[in-house]
Amino acid sequence: MRGAGTIAVWGATVCLALLAPGAGRAAAGPADERLLFETDIQPILTARGCNAGGCHGKAGGKNGFALSLFGFDPDGDHRSIVSGARGRRVDFASPARSLLLLKATAAEPHGGGRRIEEESDDHRRLVAWIAAGAPRAGPDDPRLAGLSIGPAPRLLAAGETVALTASARFSDGSTRDVTASCVWQSSEPVVVAVTAAGTATGGRLPGEATVMARYMGLIATWDSGVARPDPVDPAVWAALPRANFIDDLVHARLRHLGILPSPPCADATFLRRAHLDVIGRVPTAAEARAFLADDRPDKRQRLVAALLERGEYADFQANKWADLLRPNPYRVGIKATLALDAFLRDAFRRNLPHDQFVRTLVTARGSTFRDGATTMFRDRRSPDEIVTMVSQLFLGTRLECAKCHQHPFERYGQDDFYSLAAFFARVGYRGTGLSPPISGGEEFVTVAAQGEVRHPLTGQVLPPRPLLGEPLAIPAGADPRVALADWMTRPDNPFFHRAAANRVWADLMGVGIVDPVDDLRATNPPVNPALLDALAEEYRRVGMDTKRLIATIMAANVYGASSTPEGTNAGDHRNFSRRLRRRLRAEVLADAIDDLTGVPSSYPGAAPGSRAVQLWTHRSGSTFLDVFGRPDPNQDPPCQRDPDATVVQVLHLLNGPQIAGKIADDSGTAARLAAGDLPPAAVIEELYLAAYARFPTSAERTALEAEFARPDRSRRQVIEDILWALVNSAEFVYED
Repeated sequence: MRGAGTIAVWGATVCLALLAPGAGRAAAGPADERLLFETDIQPILTARGCNAGGCHGKAGGKNGFALSLFGFDPDGDHRSIVSGARGRRVDFASPARSLLLLKATAAEPHGGGRRIEEESDDHRRLVAWIAAGAPRAGPDDPRLAGLSIGPAPRLLAAGETVALTASARFSDGSTRDVTASCVWQSSEPVVVAVTAAGTATGGRLPGEATVMARYMGLIATWDSGVARPDPVDPAVWAALPRANFIDDLVHARLRHLGILPSPPCADATFLRRAHLDVIGRVPTAAEARAFLADDRPDKRQRLVAALLERGEYADFQANKWADLLRPNPYRVGIKATLALDAFLRDAFRRNLPHDQFVRTLVTARGSTFRDGATTMFRDRRSPDEIVTMVSQLFLGTRLECAKCHQHPFERYGQDDFYSLAAFFARVGYRGTGLSPPISGGEEFVTVAAQGEVRHPLTGQVLPPRPLLGEPLAIPAGADPRVALADWMTRPDNPFFHRAAANRVWADLMGVGIVDPVDDLRATNPPVNPALLDALAEEYRRVGMDTKRLIATIMAANVYGASSTPEGTNAGDHRNFSRRLRRRLRAEVLADAIDDLTGVPSSYPGAAPGSRAVQLWTHRSGSTFLDVFGRPDPNQDPPCQRDPDATVVQVLHLLNGPQIAGKIADDSGTAARLAAGDLPPAAVIEELYLAAYARFPTSAERTALEAEFARPDRSRRQVIEDILWALVNSAEFVYED
């Protein structure tokens, strides 16, 4: 038997197995190199995928052999390899015959296939490490302190390759080339691809990418990209219109890549776009006619200012934040859900500054029936549940991975996760708790006299500590959440303002400067760091006034650009050289169909005449809203809606009886126009303005007028067919 604390004898060879985690450190490895588990062996296991989630790093391991995911628990990994399964995985008498190596080289059947080649550097290191007694690092051994990538970052030409090297820095000042032991990954493989050996290759599409190297919990990045080979005349750049700092910063990035932006969009396009982005509804035919007839040079700015003051703004913004904050109504109850909805709508009606909005939520206390912000704490009742949502929504950081292991793409580990969760350790409750599916009773969110969070591995009590910071001094009896809110909203906070500005930008532009918007990290960098920093600074400067930031973004020529590609930017989807088309939100599209057909929908649990964007719960039944991506009420927020079109959506628009009924309704638009005395040209114009906020082209007008002249078609039939065609057009379903 070869277990810890045993002496095993094979012939004339006597090998002492490990007596303690730090035993057996004296032998040298290849080329007199001293090999240690933490600095030499775990990197091999990580780089070859042995401790990945699909292999032995998954929960419970695989085939009886378990490793911590990406090596976050070296103590447990060492025990599993050396002492686990009665020590059968290592053979100290014949290291090369160790089961660990026989499996990795596929000399013995292995479900993961061959991971290490015999006689490779990895193989020789593992053999030498086992022969040395499988030593571990002791308290006096150097610790990993940093990771860097060389050579210096630069743009690549299409097809150009560069061999990247990763260098690990240790606490004693020494460095080591760890290129072969790193996990390499590119944020945009189409732009810059990278191999497992660290060779980067420029692609054919212009753009930017970040190459990541991960080595034992540390991350290093290498920013690169591919510029267009044909430079743009400097005079062309100088002639581009610039409305504010946004245009300057976006154009600077585009010039760096050799990409020209698309020209400004038409007034009709801007009108419809602005209405949909600010108030979530299509302009009426009268509004479109008035705007298109306006010849004032500042009419776009006037339009935005007017839209921001309309009552629909609060409903639309609350509808979007409901996806992010609204708890499962089947768990928390109807009244608690309604209270949170009322809080959201009131906050946006008052234009509550974003920092105050977040502070109110994070520090909420009181009744779940009267203080809507408290509902956030009714569904999530433990610190680890609360911190996952708070960090994602308000800091733009997905910490959930660090709950169980070292974050695979960031520097955060369990210490960071649970130290941040400690701010919520004293959230207390009085009254009726949860009893799904009813949960109808009132509950009070309070601050308990005591509460703590312990590290799941060490059992250590962790003090409240912000990300990348030191523990905060919290006065006795004070609510730790107040200290967290103070830290979050400080002007120098490295996360809060950038995450908030990025979310507003993504709402207006269709894609974030960092995408996804709630995943800010070194390995998912902003496509335009200077722009993100400038927007965050502007948000701070205007007192976190969201309306003012929206007006600033919408004033930029970048916002008003056409969605049509113009040669150099045909392949650009991330640098804001043109507008990206996107499908309307489910509620917005439902309301647009109601407005166009003149027949409002009725929703269970809502007041008569309520629009879809005004619904306070996803439990209000609507097949249309479900088909077009409304989140499942049983889904935990933050809910990310799928923006892609589906066959079911297309069929619903083409054949859905509800839509057909609206078009043919005797009280609807088609019946009204058919009974009126407007000539066909005026009817067509009215429908186009109501659907697209533009006049029909001469070709469209001519073709449709011919339909009215057909003897086999009634006036109402033609109008109904036109309405059906408009509803099913991409120009109606998508925002251009």
